[in-house]
Amino acid sequence: MNSRTFEATRSLLLAPLAALCLVAAAQAQMAQPMASSASMPMGKMQKAAGGPDAMKQSMMGGMVAMQKMPMSGDTDKDFAVMMKIHHQGALDMAQVELDQGKSPEMKAMAKSIIAAQKKEIAQFDRWLAKHK
Repeated sequence: MNSRTFEATRSLLLAPLAALCLVAAAQAQMAQPMASSASMPMGKMQKAAGGPDAMKQSMMGGMVAMQKMPMSGDTDKDFAVMMKIHHQGALDMAQVELDQGKSPEMKAMAKSIIAAQKKEIAQFDRWLAKHK
């Protein structure tokens, strides 16, 4: 796949995600004012809001980061970097569940997700370190 086709495909795939981000952001702003998360690193966003808003912020932050990521043209590297961002979003959402959830079953799932995602992030880090 040439880079022009790749970029066109990427744009087509990311457009619905961007639209979802905009809708969710608008809903969150209409629902209640929140602390600005623009300067917060992912992983800290859930502390600015409670419950579902924290999860939305984590999800939106990851999608925005992936959308803004310049593509290198190396599919393997781009996959690894984008998946790290994606997995960090899962970690953030699972942490919100641990911090604020009530269901023992969901908390157990969140712990399992955190363990699995941390392992995969470490694998991506090791691969990226070898393939700079």
